[in-house]
Amino acid sequence: MGAGRWKPLVIVLVVGLSIWSATPLKKKINLGLDLQGGIHLLLEVQTEKALENAVERMADDMARLLREQRVRVSRASRGPDNTIELAIVRTRDVERAAKALKDFPVIQQEAAPPTMRYRLRSSYATQVKENAVSQALETIRNRVDQFGVSEPVIQRQGKRRILIQLAGIRDPQRALRLIGRTAQLEFRLVDASVSAEEIRARRLPPDTEILRYRSRDRQTGRDIVQPIAVKRRTLMTGEHLTNASVSLGGQFNEPIVSMRFDRVGSRRFARITGDHVGERLAVVLDNVVRTAPVIRAKITGGSAIIEGIDSLEEAKDVAIVLQAGALPAPVEILENRTVGPSLGADSVRQGLRSIIIGSILVVLFMVFYYRFSGSVADLALLLNLIILMGVMAYLRATLTLPGIAGILLTVGMAVDANVLIFERIREELRTGKSVRASVEAGFGKAFWTIFDANLTTFIAALVLFQFGTGPVKGFAVTLSIGIVASMFTAIFVSRVVFDIYIKTKRVTKLSI
Repeated sequence: MGAGRWKPLVIVLVVGLSIWSATPLKKKINLGLDLQGGIHLLLEVQTEKALENAVERMADDMARLLREQRVRVSRASRGPDNTIELAIVRTRDVERAAKALKDFPVIQQEAAPPTMRYRLRSSYATQVKENAVSQALETIRNRVDQFGVSEPVIQRQGKRRILIQLAGIRDPQRALRLIGRTAQLEFRLVDASVSAEEIRARRLPPDTEILRYRSRDRQTGRDIVQPIAVKRRTLMTGEHLTNASVSLGGQFNEPIVSMRFDRVGSRRFARITGDHVGERLAVVLDNVVRTAPVIRAKITGGSAIIEGIDSLEEAKDVAIVLQAGALPAPVEILENRTVGPSLGADSVRQGLRSIIIGSILVVLFMVFYYRFSGSVADLALLLNLIILMGVMAYLRATLTLPGIAGILLTVGMAVDANVLIFERIREELRTGKSVRASVEAGFGKAFWTIFDANLTTFIAALVLFQFGTGPVKGFAVTLSIGIVASMFTAIFVSRVVFDIYIKTKRVTKLSI
């Protein structure tokens, strides 16, 4: 069977597109963490804290609904074991309150009237924890995107862990601060009834706690950290924040983060400032009071600022984490590894050296053992590597050290396919068939054996890609692309070369 004219054109087209796609190679294939250097983090989301926050929000929502129903509530708080406690002023309103709260995802517990105690439904509590991990994953991804890292690996591991790999990052410590920061923005009232002596002695009302207050000395410009008493109740959080930007202002031209709220947040902020004129409003970020100005009048513009920030870079980081959103719960860093670029460069050199040495040994063996046919296999191998690099460059895939191992494995698999074909051709020649008939029978009989072997390997590569981590995925990518390329070069390209050679040379004896 002669090779049609379209077959060589297909080969030229595929190889040409691969070379075009892979040029220049360095700008189109990203190096992974193990080759380029960077940081590897394993975080654990504190889902219990997310559940505590959900209980506190639920308590506020229930109390707000009861007040709208004209049921007087003196206290709404989180009780022991994440229960919700509502202190009703009048005992006769308890039954009416229970009916008003029937649509909340809570179960009423035993309590002495007029106190009402509730617990979140187990299904709702599980959903809160699940959502906390999902939201943390998305928030971290948004922060990393704004930080400007190419090809980051951010994925969930297990029930509440998140794996992060950032390759080529120049400032690992800043990235660590940016990723791990909870960015829980809260607006609370300063408890002016607590004196400095009571703060030092820690004699506080039950609804008040002590936080650190970071401010800046206007004369010296130095940071001052001092304790401050604030109400435990959060009047408003950063959930309604729409924008956060950095500017310079104040007497000393210091960095300021300006915030704007959506329509709901603007109304809530206006109500808070209107109800507490003359009091100090603490802006709390991650349990640290950043500023605590006195409310002079009702603020209706839907904006606020954060002062007392050390540097412009820190102000930018604060704006980034606020813009990307607060983590729904704190995260604990379980594993923190930094890979230096020198180790990555050494890995690249060793990996490329292994590919070159392995390929040379394979090429020499094929030429020595199969002669002309071995040269055809070597040509197919070269085209296989070109196509592999071209596809990876087109997909902008990330090359890892296991990925280099996948390329080396592909080299062996590509040659193995040609070995199967050549041995089949040898068997046909020994039976006395002509060269053309032997080549045709050799390719035909070896095809399904090669196809079955490559198909099972390809399926395994897909499984590795689906469930593996970053480096394992790198191996799966190069292996799967290499399998498809080797099928094309070993079966299609080699067959076309043999057909052209037999037709043009009219050979009666094949060098194999």
